[in-house]
Amino acid sequence: MNIVAADPKGVDAGPHFMDGDHAIAEGALAAGCRFFAGYPITPSTETAERFAERAPEVGALFIQMEDEIASIAALIGGAWGGQKVMTVTSGPGFSLMLENIGLAVMTETPMVIANVQRGGPSTGLPTLTAQQDMMQVRFGSHGDYNIIALSPDSPQECFDLTIEAFNLSEIYRVPVFIMTDETVGHMHEKVVVPPASEIKVVERNLFKGPKEDFRPYGFDSQGGHPMTRAGDGYRFHITGLTHNERGYPVMTPEQNKIVLTHLIEKINGNADKIIRVEEDELEGAEVVVMSYGITSRIAVRAVQEARKKGIKVGSLRLITVWPFCEQKIRDLSSKVKAIVMPEINYGQIVREVERCAAGRCKVVSVNHCGGAVHDPMVILKAIEEACQ
Repeated sequence: MNIVAADPKGVDAGPHFMDGDHAIAEGALAAGCRFFAGYPITPSTETAERFAERAPEVGALFIQMEDEIASIAALIGGAWGGQKVMTVTSGPGFSLMLENIGLAVMTETPMVIANVQRGGPSTGLPTLTAQQDMMQVRFGSHGDYNIIALSPDSPQECFDLTIEAFNLSEIYRVPVFIMTDETVGHMHEKVVVPPASEIKVVERNLFKGPKEDFRPYGFDSQGGHPMTRAGDGYRFHITGLTHNERGYPVMTPEQNKIVLTHLIEKINGNADKIIRVEEDELEGAEVVVMSYGITSRIAVRAVQEARKKGIKVGSLRLITVWPFCEQKIRDLSSKVKAIVMPEINYGQIVREVERCAAGRCKVVSVNHCGGAVHDPMVILKAIEEACQ
């Protein structure tokens, strides 16, 4: 793994005032992304617009494709052409990408996909916020596989986590998702851009050995296997079929087990390195409020008010949603009375909490449909009731 400083062609270091969508574009550019293929869709279009505006300044390429299906297909081609690649979408556009996301998983193609979530299903609420695609991102394509999904709660994290998403995609050769939402996407705040020398970026691991030794796949349940660029003279094959180390189809149950085990275990086996959470006063807490994305910003007020009332409440924010912090929840659930989980959906990630808690504590879902963030007092009421 070769780690270098960020490209100095990014925006000037220091504080900037920008929204989350623009911060994603700037984070991508800082991470070395030089190919963006996408199709405009509310509320994500500002990311594409920012990248398109900045692309000529840094030698990048922006292509507006005919639809989201073509966009994700272009990313696969762009990545195997040697570029760091990304796209951004929302709602129905994300649904259209799912088949080719499966192809990207099977071909172990690094890419970053930002989903600025809005209310659904179907066209739903194009201009209003939601967190309704959290299960779709994990299980939306067919077959068994694992992915990585990060959830920023601010424009600053939109910048920072986009860089991290690119680094993770290069290390584990997997699509990495930035699961933001309309509120964070359109929220304007201060974003501090570090000097390029302080931003650490994982470069593409390109094979340097003899051409006859190149294998695009190494089924060792680890990340970091080298790639090459199409057209550089290496003999290999890229296919969605079950394949061998050179990529050529080997359609047997035995080989399928080898491939699937690798796709799953390269994430599960490195979960401790991937998973990030933010903890606050968990020690001695009787109730824990667990949240992610914009809902974590809203939950802060509820936690503060509960503490004023003498309730021993801690908070756990998911920065990495997938892979899920299973062991953390198992340990936590044996120490607290209840876990309270607000989400702007009708209960998605809370199902993972219930599975991992396995009845050791109460799990309280505070959910509602898309369109608006929670009233903090609704979360406070759930905390109070969980103590009873």
